Amino acid sequence: MKKVVCLFCTLLVLTACSSQSKTLQVTVENPSDFDRTSDLVEVPLVQIESSLHLQDGQVYEVTNSQKEIIPSQLTSDAKLLFQSGLKAREKAVFTIGVGAGQAFEPKTTGRFVRERFDDFAWENDRVAFRIYGHALIEKDGPSNGLDIWYKRTSEMFMDKRYQDEIDGIASYHNDNGQGLDDYNVRRSLGAGAMAPYVGETLWLNENFIAQELVDKGPLRTTFKLTYKDIEVDGKAFSESRTFSIDAGSQLTKVTQEYGTTEAIPVAAGIVKRESGDSIIADPDKYYVEYLEPKTNKVDGIYIGVVFPQAADNILTDDGHVLAVTTYKPGRAVVYYTGYGWNKYGFTDAADFQKYLANFAKALNAPLIVSVCR
Repeated sequence: MKKVVCLFCTLLVLTACSSQSKTLQVTVENPSDFDRTSDLVEVPLVQIESSLHLQDGQVYEVTNSQKEIIPSQLTSDAKLLFQSGLKAREKAVFTIGVGAGQAFEPKTTGRFVRERFDDFAWENDRVAFRIYGHALIEKDGPSNGLDIWYKRTSEMFMDKRYQDEIDGIASYHNDNGQGLDDYNVRRSLGAGAMAPYVGETLWLNENFIAQELVDKGPLRTTFKLTYKDIEVDGKAFSESRTFSIDAGSQLTKVTQEYGTTEAIPVAAGIVKRESGDSIIADPDKYYVEYLEPKTNKVDGIYIGVVFPQAADNILTDDGHVLAVTTYKPGRAVVYYTGYGWNKYGFTDAADFQKYLANFAKALNAPLIVSVCR
């Protein structure tokens, strides 16, 4: 696979059309030989504002070739997002204009769940995750690993599951037809969290101590977690994680940062069970897939980690399947982690492996986006 530094899935090309246009024409092309229908198109806001000026009460609207207004979102980092809807090798034209705006059904969401020991939970129309806050340490001990809720509904369901649990109506550990939490994290990295891997040892931090919600849907949710300083082999430095999830994706993006002044090996890890599991590793080290063993509640769970520029090594150690890379001072490590379920979109492990392989290819072959102004 050709290595190209690209953290998101759009490549922007600007062309001049008319300085007086009241709309912008956006042509989007999928260069891949597989469908990219859920991939988000990103248009920098600065390129829109130079041509389209909003009046009070107006917002930017995106319409497709059928003149239908489609869901879009402005992000905190000044981008206009919308889903491409493109199949393999397909091209489509969209229009950006101004209008009164409308509410779109959320396809992503996330929040700080103070009522459940300060969890942070997030989800999209495909998958759901949570990670543990500091208040849980007194009850369960430290655990800064990533938890997953198995989901088989496009609805945003975590808030209701939390409330039903608190009210004693139904436990989120049981499947009510939409999914359940049956994943066991404990003192591990869980389903793809990262830790320093120094001296062939994982150095686990504790639960997060501060959180900030940056964007909350409808197409992308982003938040940042801050941890206490982590001590690694006698040296202490800061740690933070930024998570982002896009509509339609099986994977959440992780941006991991440390305050170290030295390069250190780090590893995204999936906790390994004692028996009944299986591992599928990409020979080129762009992804690794872990098949969770069957439990008395669920079967057919496939966890995956993807690195845009390939990991340095994939191995099993310290009770985990590890994708190891190098953290360099001042340069965040970006990777993706998530899962598939044979009850929601994937027939088997090979099917999810194909998804991971295509996801990795897409990161290195962004959608081609031309804005005509």
